Amino acid sequence: MFKESRFGRLLIASFVTAVFVIAGSGDAWAHCDTMSGPVIMAAKKALDTGDVNLVLIWVQPDDEAAIRDAFGKARAARAAGGAAAEATDTQFFEALVRIHRAGEGAPYTGIKPAGTDAGLAVEAADQALASGTVEPVRTVVVDAVEAGIEKQFRAVSELKGYEPDDVAAGRAYVAAYVQYMHFAEGLYDKATTVAAHHEHGEAEAHGEAEAHGEAEAHGAEHSSHDSHLPWILVVMLGLAVVAETGWIALRRTKSIIQK
Repeated sequence: MFKESRFGRLLIASFVTAVFVIAGSGDAWAHCDTMSGPVIMAAKKALDTGDVNLVLIWVQPDDEAAIRDAFGKARAARAAGGAAAEATDTQFFEALVRIHRAGEGAPYTGIKPAGTDAGLAVEAADQALASGTVEPVRTVVVDAVEAGIEKQFRAVSELKGYEPDDVAAGRAYVAAYVQYMHFAEGLYDKATTVAAHHEHGEAEAHGEAEAHGEAEAHGAEHSSHDSHLPWILVVMLGLAVVAETGWIALRRTKSIIQK
């Protein structure tokens, strides 16, 4: 049904893009889940050297006591030796990652194997830090942003010249226009807004209670928006199906009358 109009093709592309955005939003979180990720690498070094500060930087101040306790147990088990030492290491890794992710507002889904794909952007970001130049991540991100903007712009531009009497075509233009604007706004917001949990940490460090409250409110607002996004997409797709069906029926009716 959707393949019979540009509106239908646009809706399919828009819906698939939105699904990938939702499904892919956890890639950066998952980077901290892996055995080769920065959190567990820090944990291994901390256990080897006895320096708990190497892992305390990965958790919020309120969680420091729990990490110190788990770290002490893991170090004691290592000193005692035996099979329990390795198991206690694993328990410490799991506790650290779980608490770290909770501080970011992300769920804990277990430890992933070393080498788990964290996504092109995350890998480029790490590569940039390792090399001392921002170019690897700049290239990946800028290329993706430019391609996305171009795609959104072309989609709405192609529908801009609709006939004033063609309501269905006008609605197709509005749907593309809204998506285009939200895409641009979302990119700008992401580029100019610091993640809420980092603001939280800075406020704690500097004793800025007011900034802390604003950061949590900002994070809660975005969390609420993200949690409703799948339902919004479902409703939009349902409305689009109704509109598309009506448009096709109207076109077929006109065709019959003309015959």
